[in-house]
Amino acid sequence: KAMDGLNGSVVSEFVLLGLSGSWETRVILTITFSLLYIGIILGNFFVVFLIIVDSHLHSPMYFLLANLSFSDIGVSSTAVPRMITDLLTEHKVISFQSCMTQTCFIHALGGTEMVLLIAMAFDRYVAICKPLHYLTIMKPRTCVLLIVISWVTGVIHAITQFSFVINLPFCGPNKIDSFCCDFPRIIQLACSDAANFEFVVAANSGILTIGTFLMLFLSYVFILVTVWKRSSGDLSKALGTLSAHITVVVLFFTPCIFIYMWPFPTSSVDKYMFIVDFTITPALNPLIYTLRNKDIKIATQRLSKWLHYDRFC
Repeated sequence: KAMDGLNGSVVSEFVLLGLSGSWETRVILTITFSLLYIGIILGNFFVVFLIIVDSHLHSPMYFLLANLSFSDIGVSSTAVPRMITDLLTEHKVISFQSCMTQTCFIHALGGTEMVLLIAMAFDRYVAICKPLHYLTIMKPRTCVLLIVISWVTGVIHAITQFSFVINLPFCGPNKIDSFCCDFPRIIQLACSDAANFEFVVAANSGILTIGTFLMLFLSYVFILVTVWKRSSGDLSKALGTLSAHITVVVLFFTPCIFIYMWPFPTSSVDKYMFIVDFTITPALNPLIYTLRNKDIKIATQRLSKWLHYDRFC
């Protein structure tokens, strides 16, 4: 289709090849992803709701966790609803503008979540290594500043990627072997020699992903070494505090590293990695924090008792 829109491109829409298979397979996948998406929405909203209503959870750690849950809802909502509807349609078309918008949201929210995980690691570092100064360092203003930095970093990351891709000419191929738009996939469809753009986009996402992961890895190692030295080799308490965070970091970054360290693959393995990041990780995060966090467990019990009491009074 022709179009006199952005950057003079003649491609007005992209075709998402998505997940192929028989009709029965697609119905099963639709039901599975629908249940996962409902789980993501309910689970993460439950965490946010619990943190808001329970005064015992009004601390920096849970303020950051509520923002992570909110970000998880955003990340999955950019791709999963469309993925579910596309499974049941033969012609999976997305307009040029919608494709660019979806990609920008994916990268803005993904970048935000990465910086949020660093903020949470910093919070745990202060709580474990500098407990007497915790409330002085992690005051409300610091927490808000960390959230603002997270969102600004995410938006800058997305805009940087977008500014490179939007000027590319698209005049021929328009099939994307994925269930959502992403900058590396879009660049492959450009008519010009996009090698330089590929490198810049890959470097941008790759550096953010690897840089964030290394910072988190080193911060957790530093915390554990500090605790080990102080407690004569007893790491059980620190590991108990950090286990949920470390699990979430591994779940989030493993697909990201796989996708952006090999950003222009010939295989379609990366689209299955996207499924992990958009559906599995956001669905598991509330479970991980609920099952492995004593304060959240107690707050859930308190809410349950209050609802039970309220019903019979």
